[in-house]
Amino acid sequence: MKLDLEKTVDSQYIQQHLANERTFLAWIRTAITVIGIGFLVTNFHYYRSENLSGAEHQLITVIGILSIIFGIATILVGTRSYLKKVHTINSQQFKSAKMSLVALAIGMVFIFTLILIVSYFLF
Repeated sequence: MKLDLEKTVDSQYIQQHLANERTFLAWIRTAITVIGIGFLVTNFHYYRSENLSGAEHQLITVIGILSIIFGIATILVGTRSYLKKVHTINSQQFKSAKMSLVALAIGMVFIFTLILIVSYFLF
């Protein structure tokens, strides 16, 4: 029994595609972490709810929701980046993404800064 092994465009750039897959998995791990932080903040909110004012309730809820939204955005940006890189690797027109990464990083820094500020005032 002979297998018909035909070379594909993807097989010409195996190392690049495998690196792209590892990068995509790093995006997913980051997204899971950010979403987990959102749930952690929300659980903390309910754990300490009797000691918090109305404004603190709202702030913590917003931080939790924003963390979850940024986690979902990370999955979407990572998936888009992965799919775009598959095409650009095969066509030998690779360009690294800059603006989407910068925007996502700024958003995450904003969320984590809010979490640090709230944690400082609550403890």
